[in-house]
Amino acid sequence: MNPIRFDNRVAVITGAGGGLGRAHALLLAARGARVVVNDLGGTLNGVGGDSAAADKVVAEIKAAGGEATPNYDNIASPEGARHLIQAAIDTYGRIDVLINNAGILRDKSLAKMDPADFASVVAVHLMGSAYCTQAALGHMQGQAYGRIVMTTSAAGLYGNFGQTNYGAAKLGLVGLMNSLKLEGKKYNILVNTVAPVALTRMTEDLPFAAMIKEASPERVSAAVAFLASEACDFSGEVVAAGAGYFARVQIMESQGVHLVLADVSPEAVAANWGKIADMAGARPFDSAGAALAGAFLPG
Repeated sequence: MNPIRFDNRVAVITGAGGGLGRAHALLLAARGARVVVNDLGGTLNGVGGDSAAADKVVAEIKAAGGEATPNYDNIASPEGARHLIQAAIDTYGRIDVLINNAGILRDKSLAKMDPADFASVVAVHLMGSAYCTQAALGHMQGQAYGRIVMTTSAAGLYGNFGQTNYGAAKLGLVGLMNSLKLEGKKYNILVNTVAPVALTRMTEDLPFAAMIKEASPERVSAAVAFLASEACDFSGEVVAAGAGYFARVQIMESQGVHLVLADVSPEAVAANWGKIADMAGARPFDSAGAALAGAFLPG
């Protein structure tokens, strides 16, 4: 197939001062994109700020012959997100690609977690992605083109001890995508989500870090670049990516059981649980309406 390029495209990448975001920025810039490198430069738990993180990545891109500009706004606020997107418009005149990658960690079991730590993680991962997307949508609608990539996690898709805040935010991003895919369709704005497995500062202390030593950020970026490109012609998909492994992830619903209405009771649900839970013949739905139709209009 033809090489995937981003010539004349402008990409905004949040959290691009290191790890996955840096890898995404370098790859898109190497393939012709003009990149806005956003990073607050804080610690892993979201404290502090340092412009050096974004500046360093911009310098790398320029040294390789690419074009980029730094941005240090905090995307966890609507104002910061608007300033970020406006920076792309002011500098390059448009925005074609938004990669929502920024995130922080404040791990602890929910019983012991400070509510502020729950809120902070949700604010960066989920609200920050929503704020940036909202700020970009009008520009993308006006040009009838846009590619948006969200970043979820296995912790959100499947769960992980001590990460209720992170997991809730990450699965929330899938819900955000699922509705945005419908809202963006008529404007040629496609929204997809990557579920990365990569060895970064977020994962280097995890018990399985040694198992994923081959999962460099650059190997995740291959999927992100595809999802962010004109070559991608679908919307609403979740793609797991890492160490050369790529897989489609879906939320599925079983065929279910239709009980006689007069028989509906907790006991009837318990008695039929084996059939209700049987995932043979399970299917995905592309909207809430389709799921409801499947439930109330069997066959």
